[in-house]
Amino acid sequence: MIWKLRMSNDINTHLKKLQFRTRIAIQSNKNGLIKINNTKYINFSSNDYLGLSNDERIIRAWKQGADQYGIGSCGSSFITGYSKIHQSLEEELAEWMGYHKAILFISGFTANESVIMTLIKKRDQIFADRFSHASLLIPAHNSPGKLYRFAHNEINSLKRQYYSSNGRGTLILTEGVFSMDGDYSPLLPILNFSKKVKSLLLVDDAHGIGVLGGQGRGSCMNQGVKPDIITITFSKAFGVSGAAVLCNNDIAEYIIQFSKHIMFSTAMPAAQAYTIQQALKYIKQSDDLRSKLNNNIKYFLKKSRNLPLKLNNSLSAIQPIIIGDNEQATQLSSQLKLSGLWINAIRPPTVPIHQARLRITLNSIHTENDIDYLIEKLYELYNKQEKNRVCI
Repeated sequence: MIWKLRMSNDINTHLKKLQFRTRIAIQSNKNGLIKINNTKYINFSSNDYLGLSNDERIIRAWKQGADQYGIGSCGSSFITGYSKIHQSLEEELAEWMGYHKAILFISGFTANESVIMTLIKKRDQIFADRFSHASLLIPAHNSPGKLYRFAHNEINSLKRQYYSSNGRGTLILTEGVFSMDGDYSPLLPILNFSKKVKSLLLVDDAHGIGVLGGQGRGSCMNQGVKPDIITITFSKAFGVSGAAVLCNNDIAEYIIQFSKHIMFSTAMPAAQAYTIQQALKYIKQSDDLRSKLNNNIKYFLKKSRNLPLKLNNSLSAIQPIIIGDNEQATQLSSQLKLSGLWINAIRPPTVPIHQARLRITLNSIHTENDIDYLIEKLYELYNKQEKNRVCI
């Protein structure tokens, strides 16, 4: 009885706060169009930044990998789940990113959680940008250490919190490109400070890898920094799935020996590792796709310059429009979908309270016509909104 009552109360509270979420069953998602209930929409919600998830070369690689290695690893990395292709991919990633070691994980959340829960002990302290992804904040909160959250992208806030604390080991957490705001972390001053106080710095670069820097090496290369640890994912620009941690030999060995996620989880399928390795080959060569994406970002910024809605001054593929109210954000999302534009409303707890938004993500597949149509419909929605407000 207690479980039923608890779940019922929590669901009802969720409904009242307009935070109830529904999973949408997608029929297809190709060439920038998403098909749902036999209706096609221009997809402005996908993280497939370079369009590789439907690239015939990547699809062919997955089939080849399945033919060669089968479709499951069926064991942890310490039993039967670690193969030559896993080893080869890790070595290539490490060399590409300029680190001693790369360790593969099944997801970005697992990678971040593994690093934090493995490294942090009692009396340690963690300093995280308060807009960091849940995959950083949740394990930081659940770890034996003490979590401090500094003001978003504010190095002085980080310094104040550090100097007022008295922990032992220190870990600083931030993102290369923030997933909900699209802005960049000031990595150089954060890295300099971490070195000064002998802290470890972990940068989650899920949204920068493949998109920024030479050969798509990500935010850190783009800003000319080398943190102690980088986590990257293969579910966005790579168009596949999975993640990796890049670090030095000592940290890597410690994670491999003591991470419960490695010890007690089935390893990534070898066919998936093979596909990621092929995707990496194309990522390195995809300056044309990165250029197309950058041109689309510039075009969107130019066209939206006079848009009477609250944009976030983002220079990345993530372009949020801050609405504030949960219900209004959901209604605007629904109206855009009626116009053939798939743009989701992002609400708390994914973003702070009163910061509900439309999260627009651009990719290299979008055309200028797609962006023109998006801007046109945003103008129409704003004008309709203002007209209704006057009538009230």
